[in-house]
Amino acid sequence: MAIVADKVRRLDVHIDRIVGLEPGSTPDAEHDQQETGLLTAVSEPPSPRADELLRIARALSTASRSGTFLAPSRIKQMLEDSGLVTETEAEEPEEIGVASQYEHDIEWLLVAKATVQTYGILMNTFFDQIMPLSDDIWYWDDVLSSYPKSCLYATQIAPARAWSRAKEVYDVACERIKNIQLREQQQAEGVAAAQTGGESSFSEGAAQTWSQFYSIVRQTMNEASSVSNLRRRILSPVDLCRAEARRKRAELQKLRETIASGLGILVDEGLVFDPESTEENKGLESRLMVADSTLADSIALMHAILTNSTETNEPLSVFEDSVFADARGVRDAFTAAESSKPKASSVAERLIQILDHSLLQHNKAVARHASENGRPSRVVRYWLPALALLVSSPTILYVLVKRRDSIIDWIQNLGVTVRDFWFNWVIDPIRKVIGTIRHDANSEIAIMSRDSLKADRESLERMVVEFTMDNPSVAVGSPNVTELQIADIRAKVREGDVTPVLKAYEAGLRRPFVGAVSGDLVRSLLIQVQKTKVDLEVAISGIDSLLKSQELLFGFVGLAPGVVVSIGIVQYLRTVFGSRKGLRRGEKLRRVVRVLRKMDRILAAGHTNPKGELNYKDRGLLLCEAHVLRELAAEILPGDVKREFLEDLEDLTSVKNVVLQEKALQRIRWAYAEWLGKK
Repeated sequence: MAIVADKVRRLDVHIDRIVGLEPGSTPDAEHDQQETGLLTAVSEPPSPRADELLRIARALSTASRSGTFLAPSRIKQMLEDSGLVTETEAEEPEEIGVASQYEHDIEWLLVAKATVQTYGILMNTFFDQIMPLSDDIWYWDDVLSSYPKSCLYATQIAPARAWSRAKEVYDVACERIKNIQLREQQQAEGVAAAQTGGESSFSEGAAQTWSQFYSIVRQTMNEASSVSNLRRRILSPVDLCRAEARRKRAELQKLRETIASGLGILVDEGLVFDPESTEENKGLESRLMVADSTLADSIALMHAILTNSTETNEPLSVFEDSVFADARGVRDAFTAAESSKPKASSVAERLIQILDHSLLQHNKAVARHASENGRPSRVVRYWLPALALLVSSPTILYVLVKRRDSIIDWIQNLGVTVRDFWFNWVIDPIRKVIGTIRHDANSEIAIMSRDSLKADRESLERMVVEFTMDNPSVAVGSPNVTELQIADIRAKVREGDVTPVLKAYEAGLRRPFVGAVSGDLVRSLLIQVQKTKVDLEVAISGIDSLLKSQELLFGFVGLAPGVVVSIGIVQYLRTVFGSRKGLRRGEKLRRVVRVLRKMDRILAAGHTNPKGELNYKDRGLLLCEAHVLRELAAEILPGDVKREFLEDLEDLTSVKNVVLQEKALQRIRWAYAEWLGKK
């Protein structure tokens, strides 16, 4: 987790400063002054053991700097390979050489690095345990939110409850059978004694047996009329399930608050080094003495937290008092082992105990508690639809077999429809749009033939000219038609003026019979029909020109439906088949808003001490929500804004004053509202 990795990385750098190493230097760098650095004027490891200790310290430091955490078994193996846990408690001489002092310093460095790794593992463990507990608590809230959901939950667990009840009855029956068999054995022994002692002893034994039998009967009747059975009779099965859900939710809330309190104690009180541990004017021994006490206190605190973190029967105040009391007891054990400072071997043994026993027992206890009170398993939650599917499977199989051909045809038709849609409504419109952009002549929009208007206009000109030459007296008022007049008539016809034909038509109407016999009247009518055809084509040509001017627009209009439908289908498929990790942006933004609300609620409703600091429980819950917010923001915020966001989030999690934390939260809200969706 990023928050834990940053914390561990800073602690690792701080330890290097304590021993006089600058960030980025190696433990075998040469120092000139004995009192200012780790190597105490030794340019190379003076012994193979020192070389091995350096190698282990480098491995621990590399893991901490990279933000990764070694497995507890791996850290335990490193501590065992260092030989610290096998060292004897022999007293050290008053004066030790440079090489021996060097090994002691490397031992302290190794133990400190291992402590930091263990510290990070514990924080990671608490984070990983609080998140699922929150999900389980939400599940019980959802079950209790409405009566229909409670009925569904009662139906889901009905087989499990019936099995549990049957098992309970079976166990009671077995116990009673054993008691009866024991009494029969006693009765048989009484009969044997009666044969030797007389009839009176047999009667007494029989009376005693019947007395015990009636005692069992009375006990069974008392159990049947107990409070639990009376409760079953009064309350409905749904009410019993709701009561069970409330109980489990309360247990999970207690466990979650206890672990959150342990996390808050670990963050606020663990590995808090005194500023004197890095003062350059102090010698290495003085700095190690100051830091060594912090290491011992932190290890004792980690051990106490793991020991008491699963005790949910007591209030949080009792849990916190128990943690600090147990930590003082462990610290006193260190003090008893070493009067001045705890030896590295004692610290290594305590770390191994934490990694190999305390942490393992803590994880088992939390897992057992979460299993008993968490949400039911998937088998319990989904047995009803699975049973319905199993019961209806013969019918479904029969329908599939009977309609096999129809289903195959439907699938084939679906594939053909999808293919035709893709090519006819997406590919072809795209080709047409590209052709329009490139002025492809084949892609031009047209509602009439390209040369139709030209041919009809030329035909009209010829018809008018021939009619004028056949009837010059009527058309132009002279017996002959000159070339100049013909050219003028052609020009007027192109402009839509057919006056010579109209004059002849008007004259023919005065004598319609003569005009009909001679054919001039019919001829003039046909010329006017041609004139009407030309006028219609001119109008259509104007519309055609208008369409061609907007050809690109019509191309995109034709492409739009296919593109819109394709995008909708793709988005739907991404929603249905997308990974749960790849949440949609809208869902991420809604989660961010909920996390910000929870953080604001923790700061507003959390309990504070006289210094204005949150208590340990609220401190741990705030860190969990900050971790979730950081994970979500890493996927939403752009790279240039992410660094500033991490700085503000660090202000929110590092400071302890509630007023400053509220200001940091408000700054996060308004500064990153554009990306986090919080207005």
